[in-house]
Amino acid sequence: MYKNDLDFAQSLDKADPLKAYRSRFFIPKTHEKEVVYFCGNSLGLQPKTVKNHIDIELEDWANMGVEGHFEGRNPWFGYHKQFEGPVSRLVGALPHEVVVMNALTVNLHLLMASFYNPTPDRYKILIEGSAFPSDYYAVESQIRNHGYNPESSLIEVIPREGELIIRIEDLVDVIKKEGKSIALILIGGVNYYTGQAFDMEAITKAGHEFGCMVGFDLAHATGNLKMKLHDWDVDFAAWCGYKYLNSGPGGVSGVFIHEKWANSPEHPRLAGWWGYKESDRFKMEKGFKPEYGAAGWQLSNAQILPMAAHKASLEIFDEVGIDALQKKSDQLTGYLEFLLMERMNKQEEKNFTIITPTDPKQRGAQISLLALKNGKELFNKLTSNHIIADWREPNVIRVAPVPLYNTFEEVYRFVEVLFDKI
Repeated sequence: MYKNDLDFAQSLDKADPLKAYRSRFFIPKTHEKEVVYFCGNSLGLQPKTVKNHIDIELEDWANMGVEGHFEGRNPWFGYHKQFEGPVSRLVGALPHEVVVMNALTVNLHLLMASFYNPTPDRYKILIEGSAFPSDYYAVESQIRNHGYNPESSLIEVIPREGELIIRIEDLVDVIKKEGKSIALILIGGVNYYTGQAFDMEAITKAGHEFGCMVGFDLAHATGNLKMKLHDWDVDFAAWCGYKYLNSGPGGVSGVFIHEKWANSPEHPRLAGWWGYKESDRFKMEKGFKPEYGAAGWQLSNAQILPMAAHKASLEIFDEVGIDALQKKSDQLTGYLEFLLMERMNKQEEKNFTIITPTDPKQRGAQISLLALKNGKELFNKLTSNHIIADWREPNVIRVAPVPLYNTFEEVYRFVEVLFDKI
């Protein structure tokens, strides 16, 4: 049972089995004072080991030049392979089902080139309403590039009138109704705006019952939620590395492609040299022969320097484990919700409402506050009090208490500041 009390928050921090991990990140400061950083769902904090990992590659580049591809301390030729274990454990996949490469929207386009194959009868793409804008742009352009019109080929599932989140049963009902005309279902695992986590297993099952391909944008889910992409039979997924995965601005993306597609050279794809069968890559022959698994979707050489930053973060995730992270995340977010609701229930006039689901199974490390008035003023007040959250137009404050480096005392402080002379 939670308590609205500073001593209680501090007692939770003392008992926190993950409390030591905060010291492994740089915490930003303003005026020599550490900020309360609740913006890990936009850009995660820097692990202190990042510089060392990048310096190793810079030194090998300086000392070896091209020989670093095979003679470096972490040979660049197979650099991406070291991520197979940590990433597969993070997303619930087999090692050969994942690869780290490119950036998120680039990978979504590559994956849609393979898994969106419209026909005159089956040509629509289904997405959730209020998806991240980049997903809209990518999906609309894919539809147009195949000669179809987004106005008739793009299905958006939206909340019921008067509601703020999408009911899973409504999403499944749309799939049942439109399934025979849907070529691809592409859903954000966690909606960036509301923080709603979707039931990916149920969506995948419903889509496959009607022959649809099913993929997920996991930008706000990877490193945030425990997932079982392989067991759920998801066709594909992609995510970025710079949010919950703390891999730096513009950090590399990850891709999941289910094992059932691992050895299908005939499956459509946009090919490149680095996806060619590794054992024959330097024969420089014509005729693309893909490497087995997700690695066969690579295009170009690994991005070594951003991948070095990614390595520093994944070492921490692999050490902690997603189960422990999920447990603390549920506690942190639950405590934030408790404090907010207790204070809101005492207000005669509400200033905001929570639009993130109350069910912990339907959310991750995020609470989104819909400001009913003076939203930007509230947000600016937080900033002036050394609290870094995230403002999303037109009137939402996103708050992400991340289990690796945020504390229960910070959650308590946030709510105290938010309601002080609100």
